[in-house]
Amino acid sequence: MRLRKHRQCFPSCSSHHRVDEDEIYRRHKKRDGELEWPHDSTHVKSQLAQCFINAMVGPRSWTGLFTRSSNKRNEKHGDYSLSPLQEQRLLRLQARLQVPFDENRPDHQEALKALWHAAFPDVALQGLISEQWKEMGWQGSNPSTDFRGCGFISLENLLFFARTYPVSFRRLLFKEDGKRATWEYPFAVAGINISFMLIKMLDLCSAKPRCLPGINFVRLLGEDEAAFDVLYCIAFEMVDAQWLAMHASYMQFNDVLQATRTQLERELSLEDTQRIHDLPAYNLLYQ
Repeated sequence: MRLRKHRQCFPSCSSHHRVDEDEIYRRHKKRDGELEWPHDSTHVKSQLAQCFINAMVGPRSWTGLFTRSSNKRNEKHGDYSLSPLQEQRLLRLQARLQVPFDENRPDHQEALKALWHAAFPDVALQGLISEQWKEMGWQGSNPSTDFRGCGFISLENLLFFARTYPVSFRRLLFKEDGKRATWEYPFAVAGINISFMLIKMLDLCSAKPRCLPGINFVRLLGEDEAAFDVLYCIAFEMVDAQWLAMHASYMQFNDVLQATRTQLERELSLEDTQRIHDLPAYNLLYQ
């Protein structure tokens, strides 16, 4: 799916849950032990991934998930100027959004293999189409089908997370923190949703963002070209923290994602944020 400057409206989520940040941080620090997937079975995980998507937006479809919240943080703002560096980096980021995942491109194949090896360094990958992929939380044996809605950038985000914050990446992949639900969110599918949520929240498909979080994000992008990828890692940690705080199960993932978006919008609206590392939720990340 190619993202364009002029987009259709998306129906809003029906439920908004807000969780106090301090409570999230307390729950994040509290380690209540581990709970593995019930019945270590790729069949169970595959069915859960499919149910997870169907419960939110229907099979094999990502569109229609999000809209801007009606709060003031997302009201349209007047015209503003970008510095040459901000404009250059924004254009490069927007160009990344236009790249679909192509399972026939060698560089895309290598990126997918690299993600597997980052997640399971001691397990040989049998192929780009393999039942093994379900262990990471993909819908089926061919992950390329899950990239249709968000493109190559969602794979780049996952790979950046694995390489830059490997401790956080593996902790979330294997659900190592807190008291987990019987049916957990599928890791890879959740990652694609987070990429898509950030693109919408920051209004990155417009010529330049018109909402306050997006405007402030472009300023952060001017300080660090990896700001979007770092924000993705922060958002993934926030999703997991919200998941635990809300004692959620997979049917509530959309509520968890919306609560994460609301909190991110609030943090990106803080006046004293000069760098992406200044966001309060950055402290959730482990390298």
